[in-house]
Amino acid sequence: MPTEERFTRFADFYPFYLAEHAHPVSRRLHFVGTTIAALLLTLALTAQMGWLVLVALVQGYAFAWVGHFFFEHNKPATFKYPLFSLMGDWRMWFDMLSGKLKF
Repeated sequence: MPTEERFTRFADFYPFYLAEHAHPVSRRLHFVGTTIAALLLTLALTAQMGWLVLVALVQGYAFAWVGHFFFEHNKPATFKYPLFSLMGDWRMWFDMLSGKLKF
């Protein structure tokens, strides 16, 4: 039985993360969800509305999971690598925003 690699460094995880987000629609959904989450988190902080943090998380994951289940047809890395996955989402968002990755 083959053993599955366990990522211990984000630098090793990120290429895997990008491969799990190869479909352009999935990447776009992640970008939209992350952007809305950032706006909601900013509003939560400035307006002191803590409940918006939960809304930001729910809607961000909703966009991302639609991408995984309907376009990528894979299981989100969040289930196995929650912190690296969150870091990957923000890194991919920045890489797309800066033009390093295609939408």
